[in-house]
Amino acid sequence: MAGNKKKGAKSQKSPSKNKQKTELFTVKHAKEDEFSEHSDSPDEEVEEHEVFDEDKQDFGSGSEISSDGDDPLADDFLQGSDDEEKGLGSDLGSDSDESDIEEKSRAIDAERDRAEKEAVEEMQLNIKEESDEFRLPTKEELEVEAHRPPDLPNLQRRIKEIVRVLSNFKALRQEGTTRKDYIEQFKKDLSSYYGYNDFLIGALVEMFPVVELMEIIEAFEKPRPICLRTNTLKTRRRDLADVLINRGVNLDPLSKWSKVGLVVYDSQVPIGATPEYMAGFYMLQSASSFLPVMALAPQEKERIVDMAAAPGGKTTYIAALMKNSGILFANEMKAPRLKSLTANLHRMGVTNTVVCNYDGKELPKVLGVNTADRVLLDAPCSGTGVISKDESVKNSKSFEEIQKCAHLQKQLILAAIDMVDANSKTGGYVVYSTCSIMVTENEAVVDYALKKRNVKLVSCGLDFGRPGFIRFREQRLHPSLEKTRRFYPHVHNMDGFFVAKLKKISNSKPAAEPAELSETVEEQVSSTNENDGGKNAEELTAGTTEEIGVLDNGVVENGKEESRAAANQGKKRKFPSREEKGKKTTFPSREEKRKKRKFPSREEISKAREEKRRAFRENKVARPRSGGGVTSGSKSRGG
Repeated sequence: MAGNKKKGAKSQKSPSKNKQKTELFTVKHAKEDEFSEHSDSPDEEVEEHEVFDEDKQDFGSGSEISSDGDDPLADDFLQGSDDEEKGLGSDLGSDSDESDIEEKSRAIDAERDRAEKEAVEEMQLNIKEESDEFRLPTKEELEVEAHRPPDLPNLQRRIKEIVRVLSNFKALRQEGTTRKDYIEQFKKDLSSYYGYNDFLIGALVEMFPVVELMEIIEAFEKPRPICLRTNTLKTRRRDLADVLINRGVNLDPLSKWSKVGLVVYDSQVPIGATPEYMAGFYMLQSASSFLPVMALAPQEKERIVDMAAAPGGKTTYIAALMKNSGILFANEMKAPRLKSLTANLHRMGVTNTVVCNYDGKELPKVLGVNTADRVLLDAPCSGTGVISKDESVKNSKSFEEIQKCAHLQKQLILAAIDMVDANSKTGGYVVYSTCSIMVTENEAVVDYALKKRNVKLVSCGLDFGRPGFIRFREQRLHPSLEKTRRFYPHVHNMDGFFVAKLKKISNSKPAAEPAELSETVEEQVSSTNENDGGKNAEELTAGTTEEIGVLDNGVVENGKEESRAAANQGKKRKFPSREEKGKKTTFPSREEKRKKRKFPSREEISKAREEKRRAFRENKVARPRSGGGVTSGSKSRGG
C-alpha cells in the first residue's frame, strides 16, 4: 500500500509548476470579484471579510495537513514561492556584488604582488650592501671595539662574512686588501669569540682550509658521545647490551669497525656505577682509544709492552685480545696514576700484566733491548685533539711547549723501537699514537724515527681515517707517511687522534751521517744535562766523539759494521821516529788527569750492577746450603 501511495504521489507531480500556480491565482481573483459584487453594506463587508479569513485559515490548515501528509503539490508551491522571492532579491544586486568582489580580489592580488616585489628588491639590496661589499673594520673601529665588551653577534657575523669572502676571494675581495689582511682579522675574531690563544689558532689556520676550520672548531665545542668497551674476558657485547637496556640505558653498537664497542645516548642510571661496571663487564673508554690497540693487533702468548699505560683502558684491551696469555708490561712514569691502573686491572680480571714505574726512556735498560714482540706507545702530548674534554688547552699551549713534547716523543719512540725484536716470529711492531693533531708531534716524530732506526711504516689495518701529511708548509716528509692515519671530531665524531704502525727491519742501528753527528751530540748533551743535573759537557762530548770515531772506523765500504778487533787489525802500527824518541816525555798533572778522565757510560754501569746482583744472589743461595750441612753435622755429633 505504501508503495502504491508513493507511486500516486509521483504521478501527481507530473503537471508543470507554472500551470498549478496560474490556476490557484485565477481562483483567488474570482472569489475577490464575487465579494465586491455582492457586498452592498459595510456589515456585509465585515462578514465577508470574516468568512474570507476563515476560508484563508482553512486553506492554511489544509496546506499544513497536506504538507504533513506529504502533499507534493503544496511542497512545490511553497518552495517555488520561496525561490521566487530569493530570486527577485538576488537578481537585483547580483551584478553589482559580483563586480565589487572581482575588483576587491584584483586589488588584493595587486597589493600582494607589489609587496613580494618590494621584499625581493630589499633582500637583493641587503645582500649587495652587506655581503658582496663586506669591508674589514678600520683601525679606529677596532680600537673602539677593544675598549668595549666583545659583541658576540657582530663577531659571529664578521667571521661568517670573512669565510665567505675567502672561499671566493677573487670575486668578493675588497679592493686594496690582501688575503693576509683577511686572515689576520679572521684569527683575531676566532680568538676572541672561541677563546683560543694566538699560537693555537694560527696553527689551526695553517692546517685546515677556512670552511673546514670552522667545522672542526665548532666540533670542539660539542662533547663526544659516551662509549663503552665490552670486556670479552667476562661477557659478550650482546649480553651486556641486554642487561644495560633493562636498566634503562639507551645504547647502540658503536660502529662496523668495532666488535666490542657500544655508544650510549642517555641513561636513567649512572653509567659508571652500575653493578656490571663494578664487576668489570665493561670499561668507559673513548672511541679513539680503541684505534691504537686495533692497529697493534696483539697475539696470544706474546711479550708486549705498554709504555704509558694509565689509567688502563688500552692495557686491559690488549690483555683481553691476548686472552690473559703471554706477558704484558704496563709501565707508568707518574706514581699517583698507578692506583687507577692497578684498580682497573683487578676490576677487569687481568692476570697476565706486570705493572712497573719507570721513565719510558729507561725501559730498554730495564726490560732489555730487542726483547719484546710488540710495543704500544701512546705518547704524552699537548692534547690538542681533546679540546672538547679539556678547554684549558685553548689558551695554555705555546710553541715552546709543543717543541718540548716533540723532543720527549722522539726519545720515547726510539726507546720503543730499541725494545722490539726484529727477529720475532709473530711481531716486531711498534704503534705510535697521540691525542694531538699537530704535525710537529705526529708526522715529524715518525719521520725522525725512520731516519734514526731501521724501521718502515706499514698499514695500520684501519679502513677509515685520513692519511697523514707528507708535506706541510715548508716541511717535506717521508712519502710512506701516507700509511699513517688521522682522525678528526668533525669527520669521524671522535677525539682528534693520530696512529702510526712501524715494523722493525733490523736490530742494528744505522750509521749516523756526518751532518747528523753534531745534532746527536747536542741532543745527548742536553738530555744528560737535564737528567744528571748539569754534568761536565766536555766529558760527554769527548765520550760521544770517541764512540762515533769507533763507529766510523768499524764501517767498511759496503756499509756493514765490523768489530773493533777487525778494525784494529786493518790499522798499521806506527813506530816513533828518532825526533819523537829524542823529545822528553812530560807526564800530565793531576788536574789534567781529572779533566781527561773518562766516566763509564750508563750501559756499563747497568751491566756492572747486574753482575753484582747475580753474584749476591749466588752467595745468598750458597750460604744456606753450607749452614744446613753444619747444623746437621752438629746434630749427628750430639746424637
